[in-house]
Amino acid sequence: MIAYSFLTIPLLFFLCIRIFPTVYAFSMSFSPQYGGSFTLENYVKLWHDQVFWKSVWNTCKYVFITVPVQMAIGLLIAIAIERVRHFRWIYRMIYFLPYITSIVAVSWVWRLMFDPNVGFLNEFIGWFGIPPQNWLSDPKESLFCVCTVMIWQSMGFSMLIFMAGLKAVPKQYIEAAQMDGAGTWKWFWKITFPLLNPTIVFLAVTGVIQSLQTFTQIQNLTAGSGSSAGGPLNSTISIVVYMYKNAFQDFNMQYASAVAVVLFIIILLVTLLQLKILNRNFDY
Repeated sequence: MIAYSFLTIPLLFFLCIRIFPTVYAFSMSFSPQYGGSFTLENYVKLWHDQVFWKSVWNTCKYVFITVPVQMAIGLLIAIAIERVRHFRWIYRMIYFLPYITSIVAVSWVWRLMFDPNVGFLNEFIGWFGIPPQNWLSDPKESLFCVCTVMIWQSMGFSMLIFMAGLKAVPKQYIEAAQMDGAGTWKWFWKITFPLLNPTIVFLAVTGVIQSLQTFTQIQNLTAGSGSSAGGPLNSTISIVVYMYKNAFQDFNMQYASAVAVVLFIIILLVTLLQLKILNRNFDY
């Protein structure tokens, strides 16, 4: 009986905390805002909603910009640290520290740096004769500013995972390639990089899921001073930010639930597609 109770309590907790809210949100997405029976009104409205499609397009930009860049920078840093003989732990700590720092704190520090009047970035580019930029207030620059913060905070995690992947590469393969006269670039591209495939798949899948759910950086970088998150002119709005606005600003939980269902489907399909394309086996 004790064993059954030990297994049943966590299961009931999981059902109450995760399964029931998910099912309830799914059913709510088929309900009209002011009560009534089953309807597809929310999904029809979603299909014709230009702001929703803007949020989808912006979310795609977050994925395609941040994930490859943070993985590439993380790999370069991991390789560089592997070549350092002393005090590797210091470099690992420095680059990993932003990842474990509060996203809210990081976003506000960057927001101060992006400030057009007293921010460090405008002062820095002024040294090179570049005129001050509006950064977060300019629709052409604001999304890339958010991407910069996301990349800066996540590249340390990519670095740490790549360092673990590099440690798992058998040294005898590299030594054999060097004995055969292969240069550094060749043995890295032909041996090390293919054997990092499981690491790349893991970072790509987790990075894409994280980017598809981008919210905190946008909320703290763009909201305030009389404007709502996702500005200016919805240039930084993501699917999650749009869902938040409908749920907690417009109090349209039914429509927000429809947005959440669409986001769930997108994440599921993208994850399955990534695993299908990226997951490969390499044997030597």
